[in-house]
Amino acid sequence: MTGSRLDVDSGELGRDLVALVLTVVELLRQLMERQAIRRIDQGDLTDSQVEEIGTTLMMLDQRMAELCEQHGVRPEDLNLDLGPLGSLLPRE
Repeated sequence: MTGSRLDVDSGELGRDLVALVLTVVELLRQLMERQAIRRIDQGDLTDSQVEEIGTTLMMLDQRMAELCEQHGVRPEDLNLDLGPLGSLLPRE
């Protein structure tokens, strides 16, 4: 393979990296949301804490949408196909 070169589109590479980072952030956001819902369902939070969690989760969701739009990534691009294991992110 002498003389062969790998041509890499730096713009596409940057977009792919942003999509990967946003995928990890979205996975963590969804895990936090599920944990918060479990705690709310258990009834061990005050009304104030429930309200604060709800507001925080809405803000995180909005910020993720803004980041996706800012970097030209569609939310559905964040769900990686893991082959026989299915998709990384559960369908909401």
